[in-house]
Amino acid sequence: MTRFFLVAALLAFSAPAFASSFAGSSAGASSAGSSASSGSTSGDDKVVLRARDDAASFVASEGRIRGARLEAALRQLRERNPAARTASDMQLAQAILAL
Repeated sequence: MTRFFLVAALLAFSAPAFASSFAGSSAGASSAGSSASSGSTSGDDKVVLRARDDAASFVASEGRIRGARLEAALRQLRERNPAARTASDMQLAQAILAL
């Protein structure tokens, strides 16, 4: 059940980036709400999306392979999402793969 909420939170976190990248502007990201940073969320979301290969390696190796992109995404998710702060690295990696 916790994993469901984590995936839902991550999807909500990254949805503005998907909308803005398809629209070709950051208007979708700015209208979706403010974040802790003053910049666009689309660049932040790219960090998480680029970590998918590292997340796949992490999950497949049962946590033995930890890539730099996954580390950056985990750090960012925990900084921006309260639900991610209590999740394990494995739960977050699985949630990244579900995006």
